[in-house]
Amino acid sequence: MPRSRYLTFTRAEWARLRADTPLTLSEGDLAELRGLNDRVSLDEVADIYLPLSRLLNLHVDASQALYRATATFLGTNAAKVPYLVGLAGSVAVGKSTTARIMRELLARWPNHTKVDLVATDGFLYPRRVLGARGIMQRKGFPDSYDLRALIQFLADVKAGRPEVAVPIYSHLTYDIVPDRFQIVDRPDVLIVEGLNILQAGDRSTRHAFTSDFFDFTIYVDAETRDIRDWYVERFFALRETAFQDPASYFHRYADLGDDEAEAVATRIWQEINEPNLLENILPTRDRAHLILEKAADHSVQHVHLRRG
Repeated sequence: MPRSRYLTFTRAEWARLRADTPLTLSEGDLAELRGLNDRVSLDEVADIYLPLSRLLNLHVDASQALYRATATFLGTNAAKVPYLVGLAGSVAVGKSTTARIMRELLARWPNHTKVDLVATDGFLYPRRVLGARGIMQRKGFPDSYDLRALIQFLADVKAGRPEVAVPIYSHLTYDIVPDRFQIVDRPDVLIVEGLNILQAGDRSTRHAFTSDFFDFTIYVDAETRDIRDWYVERFFALRETAFQDPASYFHRYADLGDDEAEAVATRIWQEINEPNLLENILPTRDRAHLILEKAADHSVQHVHLRRG
């Protein structure tokens, strides 16, 4: 990481930037937001996520003030533009938990109470399309997404269009759910969470990229070996829960013994998730405005904030 581009804070230094921001989440709230094998605590919410919510609140306020100033200059009364936050990182690094916590905290600020969260999983091609193209083993790679549809969604939201539809993805069936949609209707803030949202591609093509639409971006980072361990841990947890459902795409793994389960999880990691991380996801890290650096115990120990 080019450290000169970032201001780096220890956990204690970053925690002090919370100022007087109140902790409004309870342990019960956090239990509902926490992922299957995430270990985030209320102390971590106070030390890491409250300062981040304060920073984002200041950014949202500044963006809204600038929009009002521009509208006054132009003599228009158009609806305000949603503030878009992008959140990226590897499979199993804890993106979804971070996104849910940030949604709850941001929605409790009085000036932007309507905060939506969208995962880019809804823009994966259906399994039948991936199978027809021979890329089922590349699920999560950039070419497994309908990028045209994702970019159109972001453009529509940023344009203030009402009731923009997002396809629903089922982690149980490992597929898009037919004829079901999440509706995003002009939120104050929209958090978009996904593996590849910071990609910019070749600017010489003059095409739009997902990264063009975000006002602020966050990357959840950790050592690759730690993420691998968390992926295997999550696989074991899913073996005892979701995989037990006969409707699960991974039901065939429900009765694996421990050694077999570890071997299967490690193989999936090595063949799919690690190459995607190293080839496509990690190279986008230094485009983020802010990087949350996790230690082996899942806790965020350093925060890197881009200068300027």
